[in-house]
Formats: sequence, structure tokens, C-alpha cells
Amino acid sequence: MSEQRTRPVFYAVWLIIASVIGWFAAFQLTVEKFTLLQNPSDALSCDISPFIQCSKNLNSWQGEVFGFPNPIMGLSGWIAPLVVGVAILAGARFPRWFWLTFGAGVTFAFGLVCWLIAQSLYDLFVLCPWCMITWAVTIPTFFATMLHLTRNGSFTRSEKARERADKLMVWVPLATILSYAVVIVLAQLQGLDFLGEMARLIF
Repeated sequence: MSEQRTRPVFYAVWLIIASVIGWFAAFQLTVEKFTLLQNPSDALSCDISPFIQCSKNLNSWQGEVFGFPNPIMGLSGWIAPLVVGVAILAGARFPRWFWLTFGAGVTFAFGLVCWLIAQSLYDLFVLCPWCMITWAVTIPTFFATMLHLTRNGSFTRSEKARERADKLMVWVPLATILSYAVVIVLAQLQGLDFLGEMARLIF
């Protein structure tokens, strides 16, 4: 379905919501990093247990894989989908090169998140609460963006493929839930008491 024929309101709203949540999580991680630098021996507010904590992630090389703390990427990176979402609601139309560049950025973020999930589960053996919030919004943003770039003609000119992508948009929440389930199962298989800790926090 052509972007020129319909404004992707729900997609735009999701970009705004995801950006606000992702940016807030990155901000909190940045604050925790500053706290850790000032008081290396103190426990952080997000250090819930040996399995659910931020300290180990922030102190690891994975926590600054590009030579600076990863949350800085979140503080800057989440601004892009926020601006795109607001612009779409304002009626902006973007050329194909813009969408492909945006899609590349979202794909990079998704790939980095998948790598960080693997590192958390199989190398660090901990789950960072603020990191998990970032994962939680990055995953559906990737799914929705790939489908949107298909339906708006950025990936293909095939009308059938574009219509199919438009219909698949309603399945993004289910795909997201299944992705969360995979991460939880992998955590359980690694012996991380993820479900127990989350239940303790909720109840």
C-alpha cells in the first residue's frame, strides 16, 4: 500500500512511543554509568540480584563495544525514530533513499541488540533491567520498520508484496511476544532465574 495513499499513523505513533521509552532507558543507564564511575564499589539501583543487574554489563567491554558507553548510542540513536514518527504525523513524505538509510539504522540497532542479548546470556550471565527495556522496544521497531519499508515501496515495487506486508503489520505484536519468549527460554536454559526475579518484582 503506497505511503502516498495512506499515512502510516499507527507506525508513526509506535516510533514515538518506542523512542521515548528507549531514550529514557538509555538515560537511566547513562546515569547509572556516572554513578558507577563515581562510586565503583557501590551497588546500583538496578542491581537486583546476581542475575539481574546493570553493574556487570556496564563494567564489561561489551558495555562500551565502540570505545564509549553503549547508552550514549541510545541517547543519540533514539532521536531519529522520534523525529521520523513526528514528521509522519505532520504529513511529511520521505524519498526512498531516506527510508533505506533509516531502515539500515534500525537494522544495525536490531543486530546490536541481538548480539548484546547473546553476550548477556552466554558470556556475562546476567540480565540488565534497563537493557531489557531497550531490547523490548527495539525488536518490534525492527519488525514494523521492515514491513513498512516493504509496503511503502522502498524494498520492492511489487504491489502484491506491498499489500502482503501491509496485512502482516497486525502480526508484529505476536512476533514480538514470540521473540520475548525465546529470550526468556534461553535465559532459563542458561540457569538465569529470570522469571523468578521478575515475579518477585511484580508481586
